[in-house]
Amino acid sequence: MVETSGSGRLHYPQRPRWIPPVLASQGRLFAFLWILGFASLFVWQRNSLAGGISLDLLRWRLFPPSPDPWPFPRLRPSAFKLTDFGGVGDGRRMNTKAFEKAVAKISRLSKRGGGQLNVPPGMWLTAPFNLTSHMTLFLAEGAVILGVQDEKYWPLMPPLKSYGHGREHKGPRYGSLIHGQHLKDVVITGQNGTIDGQGKSWWTKYRRKLLNYTRGPLVQLMWSSDIIISNITLRDSPFWTLHPFDCKNVTVSHVTILAPVNEAPNTDGIDPDSCENMLIENCYISVGDDGIAIKSGWDQYGIAYGKPSTNIVIRNVITRSMVSAGVSIGSEMSGGVSNVTVENLHVWTSKRGIRIKTAAGRGGHIHDITYRNITLDNVRVGIVIKTDYNEHPDEDFDPKAYPVLKDIRFEGVHGQGVRVPVRIHGCEEIPIQNVTFKDMSVGVTYKKKHIFQCSYVQGRVIGTVFPSPCDNLDQYDEQERLVKAAVSPNITDVDYDF
Repeated sequence: MVETSGSGRLHYPQRPRWIPPVLASQGRLFAFLWILGFASLFVWQRNSLAGGISLDLLRWRLFPPSPDPWPFPRLRPSAFKLTDFGGVGDGRRMNTKAFEKAVAKISRLSKRGGGQLNVPPGMWLTAPFNLTSHMTLFLAEGAVILGVQDEKYWPLMPPLKSYGHGREHKGPRYGSLIHGQHLKDVVITGQNGTIDGQGKSWWTKYRRKLLNYTRGPLVQLMWSSDIIISNITLRDSPFWTLHPFDCKNVTVSHVTILAPVNEAPNTDGIDPDSCENMLIENCYISVGDDGIAIKSGWDQYGIAYGKPSTNIVIRNVITRSMVSAGVSIGSEMSGGVSNVTVENLHVWTSKRGIRIKTAAGRGGHIHDITYRNITLDNVRVGIVIKTDYNEHPDEDFDPKAYPVLKDIRFEGVHGQGVRVPVRIHGCEEIPIQNVTFKDMSVGVTYKKKHIFQCSYVQGRVIGTVFPSPCDNLDQYDEQERLVKAAVSPNITDVDYDF
């Protein structure tokens, strides 16, 4: 309480006489010790992380959660705890056998609606393990599944048929921490529990060229359907974080995906790969590569596999990528990508906002792509379409396999602090057809004249677009009446120097 005198001055109440002076001194001492302890914790945490200790593990050792803070909701007819199978969540002992026993138990219940595996609060260290159909993996608040860092525990798998080789090395690749093939009705959810790949050791070995095989994803489901992943945190994957491959009917909702924005190579957030009917919504993604990257195979191998990514909706997503882009299509898109809607997307403090990347040799198609209500906040390049992304699995690709890019729409694009709002770089062999811009206003940080850059692009601008569009595009008014015809779709005005 603050008292005022008749003169209007403020008088702060004195310490009540009934409080002994020694207690007041102890209060100051307690405050001092609290500050000292917090500072020591900060230094310890920083030094521990530098030595490779997981932040989740360190936090759990300092402040272990209370057991079962919330009751587990029952989402299946049968439910089990990991501790029922011998699991110990101390961050030191391996729980691979416990996970395997639990999954085997649930696999026998498929005709009775499957089962639910509850992971209680704790640090559950494990090698990679497989899921089964009609299974719910439920992570409680304070539960962390920790991937073992020694790669000898990670099994080797054949390369994906649509890639021909491992993405980083020819030959086999490491499997994922949590894996599944030919599954149906799989749910990974919880009370915002965490799956932590402890990727730092993998990133270090990759940079030092100490790995002989392509790193594995954190979660990979293949040839599966009816998948829900929700209300969890995925962090520090060795490689791509969430990789559904050739899956149908996939929902990813209210998922947080984290990795350092620098020096965490190829830690894409979500990579739908040859997937059909997929929804990604209400997610926060901050990683060391693309936030979301839609793929469908690599060059001749993707063409032969022939499975497109189609009917994908991405909405209400906040993402950050200091290395690549918030949402990408490609560059591995040889099976085709179509019928994609991205709406209510916020990209902040990133190298690029939206990117489509491909090259001669990819083949395939990208068409019927809609971006709507996009916010770009402190982004170097806002919208990029690139047709010379020349990474190939081997020398056997067909250099005349040209991808087709058409029917791409951008509507309601706004933002601030953008250096180059648009860079669309088609070429004579890969022109970009029927691109539409409507309702675009982006605050720029670079005042050079040609910051809406185009090459070999045909399309139109409807209504007001800022900054001024390139001369490759027809300009229409709000009623979609032609105001100014394009000079030529083949004008080239792309400058990578800024």
